[in-house]
Amino acid sequence: MQLGSLPSKGSTRENLLLSLKKQLLLMRGRRLARDIFFLKVSAFYVINLSHLFSMNASFIFIYRQHLTHVTNRFLCVIGSGAARLPGFHTCVGSGGERLLPEWYTEKGIELILSTEIVKADLSSKSLTSATGATFTYDILIIATGSSVIRLTDFGVQGADANNILYLREIDDADKLVAAIQAKKDGKAVIVGGGYIGLELSAVLRLNNLDVTMVYPEPWCMPRLFTAGIAAFYEGYYANKGVKIVKGTVAVGFDSDSNGDVTKVKLKDGRELDADIVVVGVGGRPLTSLFKGQLAEEKGGIKTDAFFQTSVPGVYAVGDVATFPMKLYGDLRRVEHVDHARKSAEQAVKAIKASEEGKSVEEYDYLPYFYSRSFDLAWQFYGDNVGDTVLFGDNDPASAKPKFGSYWIKDGKIFGAFLEGGDADENKAIAKVARVQPAVSDLNVLTQEGLQFAAKI
Repeated sequence: MQLGSLPSKGSTRENLLLSLKKQLLLMRGRRLARDIFFLKVSAFYVINLSHLFSMNASFIFIYRQHLTHVTNRFLCVIGSGAARLPGFHTCVGSGGERLLPEWYTEKGIELILSTEIVKADLSSKSLTSATGATFTYDILIIATGSSVIRLTDFGVQGADANNILYLREIDDADKLVAAIQAKKDGKAVIVGGGYIGLELSAVLRLNNLDVTMVYPEPWCMPRLFTAGIAAFYEGYYANKGVKIVKGTVAVGFDSDSNGDVTKVKLKDGRELDADIVVVGVGGRPLTSLFKGQLAEEKGGIKTDAFFQTSVPGVYAVGDVATFPMKLYGDLRRVEHVDHARKSAEQAVKAIKASEEGKSVEEYDYLPYFYSRSFDLAWQFYGDNVGDTVLFGDNDPASAKPKFGSYWIKDGKIFGAFLEGGDADENKAIAKVARVQPAVSDLNVLTQEGLQFAAKI
């Protein structure tokens, strides 16, 4: 299929992304299925540990969505079918198309399964698969994502027992569904108090399991939440029947004669009965294929504002990229689907502009995080640095709680958080985080709360 014969959807973004030829995207880490994928446009290839496609025309790549953000919506109440996850349609969450098999066929994409890239030689611009096949490229985009951190990595006693589960791949979701069905009304222990811990605690509780969360920090989501924000969610979860154990970690597990987990041993000496254990203690960026070949910083591959690495013609996007955060004047690595999509688009724009002798604006990202669990939904924008104020109704017993927080540094608002906001209110706090308005009186800011954002 020639480029001119591709169907037009009337989208500037799509037309731009579909115009690239002879590029290579390497995406090894976001394992949403068992196989590898590989996409080709002329001599253009896309490789992932999930699937392998090839194509004869042009290709648009949008980063895989974190499973964390879909657990509550798609695993809330388990039915008889397999886990339904939108990971194969990662554009949908941002208003794009569903990436069904027909979508790839329309774009001239051929699907080739079971091919894994095990070596990358940037000096020769080549990649080698597990079977010895070699693929060459002109431009490489690394979008390898992250791998889950497992308790077995630290030699935790008994951590290889059955029904000690993680959530990173489709297989993981299917195993979790099977365990929920097999251990109906059983006991579940969640190890970790971050995204995975909070969202899966809600999922398991909604499926009538007895749920206990365990984490070492003094409150949940400590990398983002203040003590005041966390107190609401811990209280709300407690009201839903989720038990919370803080200030300790899992140091071992017991299992029965079938190898199924039966007990979680905590560092403080307590033991918790468990039919299911779900571990959510973080991930690691997958950069091992490129060690010694690219500059790295802050745990990721160092890039410029166009996501080009230290090697010309090699780009890195998503979880693995450490890039200039223009808004704050420093280098950062961001693990979130919003940045993954936008960084991929920025890299493709930059490549296309370079081919045409043009330029594009530097990447100017506003950090954004969100979560939904039970009947709750929060959004955060900006940087959680400086002093904080808490406003609104943060009573866990409220029928419709709505509250938020601002982070203030050097007399300006740097970050904004809102629980229970509507679309316009969320846009308002995003604008506050972007504009960074000056604040002279924190007491007045607390009193005005969301109305302050509405005035900006």
